[in-house]
Amino acid sequence: MSIGSETKQNERDVASVTAAGNEMSASFLAAKERSDKTLAKLEQNPEKFTMLTGDRPTGRLHLGHYFGSVKERVAMQERGVNTNIIIADYQVITDRDTTNNIQDNVINLLLDYLAAGINPKKTMIFTHSAVAAANQLMLPFLSLVTEAELHRNPTVKSEMESSGHALTGLLLTYPVHQACDILFCKANVVPIGKDNLPHVEITRTIARRFNDRYAKKNPVFPQPAAILSQAPEIPGLDGRKMSKSYGNSIMLGATAEETAKLIKKSPTDSERMITFDPAARPQVSALLTTAGLVTGREPAEIASEIGNAGAGTLKAYVIESVNNFLAEHRERRAELARDTDTIRDILHDGNKRANEIAEQTLEEVREAMGMVY
Repeated sequence: MSIGSETKQNERDVASVTAAGNEMSASFLAAKERSDKTLAKLEQNPEKFTMLTGDRPTGRLHLGHYFGSVKERVAMQERGVNTNIIIADYQVITDRDTTNNIQDNVINLLLDYLAAGINPKKTMIFTHSAVAAANQLMLPFLSLVTEAELHRNPTVKSEMESSGHALTGLLLTYPVHQACDILFCKANVVPIGKDNLPHVEITRTIARRFNDRYAKKNPVFPQPAAILSQAPEIPGLDGRKMSKSYGNSIMLGATAEETAKLIKKSPTDSERMITFDPAARPQVSALLTTAGLVTGREPAEIASEIGNAGAGTLKAYVIESVNNFLAEHRERRAELARDTDTIRDILHDGNKRANEIAEQTLEEVREAMGMVY
């Protein structure tokens, strides 16, 4: 390639990246506007909205989960929204080779949901694998998307780039599986962080294409709106993203002693003066952010108060603050854990209700497609 042609190719590459960035920015702005309008309507008439959200049972929930999603689920429930939580056990095997701890993980998710204020009389909690009719929606839904659209999904792309192994069919179709989760109960709102926006966008596409192709006169599915989370990004104790795999997370079900030990071991830096500076001092700032979230105070205010007392005083403050914040949750959780039969009954009841809804939706799909014989 000549220098001139190489320069032109570079210019085209830059233009392509810029165009892609502009397209993503425009898409996000449109989603943000839709989110704001939907939230305003929800505040006025919560009973008209159905929410679907959930977690993969790959481990215990931590403070990041609580402030990032669980707290908002409880708020939606108490507003009067029809709330549904899926424990996505099938999705564990999109990128993992074992289900060894899945039973324990499912029960522990339930315990944390209930201890945090999720009320099974108001919120349907169910498992992926138990709702066959919802999973059967995968077949018609897969016919509504192209392979290229699936490959463009950020979750699929990142896994392809980072995993170093062959992409499984389940991971490739992961966005469609999520569309089944959302649409089987006809959810019209999905609370998410902006990173998960593409999943809701492809769900909207599938709903629209199904209605256009099979149900123009009597649409079967709503086009759900993403409710973009206002929660701040919560760093782990080492300044990186809070993650179970990093070992930098404060688990909701940890004991006070376990929490204290973890915080004491968290890294800081050599400066004695405590200041809040996430860019220059990510580890110290992560501790301050954690303290701020659980106390409702500004991290900079806490830093100013501790001042020259050093990292030891900061850690002692974080330990006390976190343990005070989690005390009631731990007490409720321990009480619930003493009656595992009731916990399993709650899950069985949620699965039964989810199956009834999914079978009704699947019947509507088959009728729309002319497949009732």
